[in-house]
Amino acid sequence: MTDSQHSFGKNNLTATVSAHGAELISLRTASGQDLLWNAGPAWKRHSPVLFPIIGKPLEDTTLNGRPVTLPQHGFARDMTFRWLERTEAGCVLELENTPETWQLFPAAFRLHLIYRMEETGLHVGYVLTNPSEDATLHASLGAHPAFMWPLKPDTGRDAHRLTFEVNEADHIRRISPDGLLPEAVPSPIHERVLPLEDSLFEDDAIIMLDARSKAVDFTGPDGSGLRVRWDGFRDLGIWTKPSAGFLCIEPWYGYATPVGFAGDFSEKPGLLHLQPGESWEAFWSVEPV
Repeated sequence: MTDSQHSFGKNNLTATVSAHGAELISLRTASGQDLLWNAGPAWKRHSPVLFPIIGKPLEDTTLNGRPVTLPQHGFARDMTFRWLERTEAGCVLELENTPETWQLFPAAFRLHLIYRMEETGLHVGYVLTNPSEDATLHASLGAHPAFMWPLKPDTGRDAHRLTFEVNEADHIRRISPDGLLPEAVPSPIHERVLPLEDSLFEDDAIIMLDARSKAVDFTGPDGSGLRVRWDGFRDLGIWTKPSAGFLCIEPWYGYATPVGFAGDFSEKPGLLHLQPGESWEAFWSVEPV
């Protein structure tokens, strides 16, 4: 245990969380298998927290007349959270608005990340609170965990698949450098199964607005792998860089700014709108299967 990191474990799984970004930076089995991406050269992150925006903001965006100058996916992933609790089974971290965040995003907020190792796997909880007495909090929040792909070094990438909990819509959305494209395109998911291959991501992420499933299995050729569950989140992104060694399974509340949108930040489609004193909760979890 150090000021910058906290490790914990249970039932043959160990995890490490960093205060920087409240980011999960390691998830490993007792046999030494790394389940989480190692932040190698292809992508220098493990599991960033996306807040208060998913995607890129428009230039000259304002919130209630004040400028919004957010970086892509917001600032939470690059800020140091405060430890509230550290135990052998998990930890809790907090980020609140500061004069620094106000210059980027003029809104009051309190964000808690709750990591807990349970009997079956790792649970990651989010509690976003609007501490303002008179202003609505308009924001998005998303998870971005990257899992090793292939799951085991000696298996081929195209021998893996995602199997969704229920049948999904027959269309997905895509993004461009200018934002979320307006046209829906045919989904590569058929009868709950998405066979994985690099060509799926040549046009960036697969975006599922209002995803029907709340769980997906990520498995290799022998049927073993990971089960990712979530609740509270509404949308889902699936992403990698072609030929990179990871697959991101990303539950979101919100999505990239639609192409052509030009309104106030508060009007951006997909946002949470928390009234003064209101809180919102969500989680995702991962377990070996």
